[in-house]
Amino acid sequence: MTDFLFPDNTVLCNFAAVERLDLLRAVLDGRGRWTEAVAREARKSAQQLPPLHDLRQQGWLGKAIRVAGPDDVQNVQHLRTAVFGGQADRQQQHLGEAVTCHIIQNWPQFSGAWWISDDKSALEYATGQGIMTAETLDMMQLAVKAGFVTAEDGFALMQKMRQLDRYPRLPRAVADLTALSWSIAELLPGQSDG
Repeated sequence: MTDFLFPDNTVLCNFAAVERLDLLRAVLDGRGRWTEAVAREARKSAQQLPPLHDLRQQGWLGKAIRVAGPDDVQNVQHLRTAVFGGQADRQQQHLGEAVTCHIIQNWPQFSGAWWISDDKSALEYATGQGIMTAETLDMMQLAVKAGFVTAEDGFALMQKMRQLDRYPRLPRAVADLTALSWSIAELLPGQSDG
C-alpha cells in the first residue's frame, strides 16, 4: 500500500521560502496529498511566498480533499477548537491541522498516512493519536538520501529557511542530514509498492 503524505502549510512555506518546492515534490514521489483547508492556507501564503502561487494547478498534491458530511464537520470543529485552540471567531485558525488529523484518523483510504508539519504541539497530538509524523528536517534528510540534493546544500537551505524567518527544527551539522531514522527511511522515494 502506498503511504500518503500530507504536508502542512508550514512545510510548504519552508520549501517555498528557499525556492525549492521541487525537492519536496521529489521526496513526496506522487504520494503527496492536501486538504482544502491547507490549499487555502497556501494560497494565502502565496502573497508573501510567490512559489506557492500555482501549487494547486501543478497538481502534485492531488485534488484538495474537502470534508462536507455533518459528522466530519462536527469532529473537525471539535479538533480545531478543543484540541488545537482555534478561536470561535476565527474559523480558519488551525483548520488545516484539524481537517488533516480528522481525515487520517477517520477515513479508511488514508489510514496509515503521514502528516508532515513543523507545528510542535500539533505533532505531539498527532503522535499521541497514532498518526505517523515527520517534519521539514525529515523531508530534507530524505532528499539528501535520495540524491536530490547534497548534504551540504541541504544544510545551507535549512539555514536559509531560518534566516528567512521560517522555523523548522534544524540539523546541528551537515552529517545530521545523512542519518535517517528507521521509520522515516521507509518513505524514501521509489520505496512504495503502490
